[in-house]
Amino acid sequence: MSDYHDDLRLAHVLADAADATTMDRFKALDLKVETKPDMTPVSEADKAAEELIRGHLHRARPRDAVLGEEFGSEGMGPRRWVIDPIDGTKNYVRGVPVWATLISLMVQGEGGFHPVVGVVSAPALGRRWWAAKDSGAYTGRSLLSATRLQASQVGRIEDASFAYSSLSGWEERGMLPGFLDLTRDCWRTRGYGDFWPYMMVAEGSVDICAEPELSLWDMAANAVIVEEAGGRFTGLDGIPGPHSGNAAASNGLLHDELLGYLRT
Repeated sequence: MSDYHDDLRLAHVLADAADATTMDRFKALDLKVETKPDMTPVSEADKAAEELIRGHLHRARPRDAVLGEEFGSEGMGPRRWVIDPIDGTKNYVRGVPVWATLISLMVQGEGGFHPVVGVVSAPALGRRWWAAKDSGAYTGRSLLSATRLQASQVGRIEDASFAYSSLSGWEERGMLPGFLDLTRDCWRTRGYGDFWPYMMVAEGSVDICAEPELSLWDMAANAVIVEEAGGRFTGLDGIPGPHSGNAAASNGLLHDELLGYLRT
């Protein structure tokens, strides 16, 4: 049994509360949307969901630190919850159902903080994925009704399905040539975007995915789920974990080759 089972159960409770809040405002005609300084959108639902999660954590884990996309960092210590209240806000505000709440617990260990619990809940898709360190990764309606996840066994790039978010980020960073070479050599490419490609890597329906610029809250939950499903999650620099500011995820068999295409 994982040492983090109680934390995983709490993360599901947090996700349930967030789902109720985000679904209540999804496709609302009077949804309020603002533009943040980095020119990305934030809706009232983003803020409400994060406030709700923080409130639950203050009561249930008052000694733990919290880092969230909308309200920053709070507290210190060896345990830190990392929250993205709505990953895929641009989809959310346009009525596209591909968005999710990402909740992760990170603990301090050798070399820094490492994700040990992750829940990705996409209520508009009717899907949820989760993992706890050394306990495997799962998808289903609840902890008691779940299917274990397993990354694919595809071992050749020419047989691989590759998922990404967009072309512009790779172009802005001078990495488009390698990215395009990869798309040409793969069997199939699709721009699913945001959290979903990582969950499909964990499920084994996609073999590789990568993004050139991300924040910690975009990656922490995804990282532990991919790894517990038998895959690999690193930065484009090959460093394991969600701290590189970008991400590459794979079934493990294709990881080094994936990084070879995308390293500058």
